[in-house]
Amino acid sequence: MLTRIDHIGIACFDLDRTVAFYRDTYGFEVFHTEVNEEQGVREAMIRINGADDGGASYLQLLEPTSDESTVAKWLAKNGEGVHHIAFGTADVDGEAEAVRGKGVRVLYDEPRTGSMGSRITFLHPKDCHGVLTELVTSASSADAQADTAADAPAGSGH
Repeated sequence: MLTRIDHIGIACFDLDRTVAFYRDTYGFEVFHTEVNEEQGVREAMIRINGADDGGASYLQLLEPTSDESTVAKWLAKNGEGVHHIAFGTADVDGEAEAVRGKGVRVLYDEPRTGSMGSRITFLHPKDCHGVLTELVTSASSADAQADTAADAPAGSGH
């Protein structure tokens, strides 16, 4: 089940300048920064609010680290702006299988590591009315899910 808008990804040419805009204009502060080598981006997560399920909603600002990254190619074609929307779920694997079963193309065979240790996958924008869509299980949810599976009795189906 999808539980919240986890984040909205915004592609930008200059991460520091874009962070300054969100800080100076809206008073938002950076919650987390990292470089994701696999995705080829430097990013800043700006926490907007908490959510009923214990997660939060963020703006994810993305600056490419190379001209070959997916975000760099997207910026070259589209310019700065909204790149994707991400929905939070306690089970990214199960949610990906559920939407795949409804004919939506899932871009990764297995979820990958995303921001702050989360598990992520993307859905093809042509199957989502032109919107690149990400499914996210936060690191804390993924850890709890793994702990539950490890504690389940053998043969329980978990």
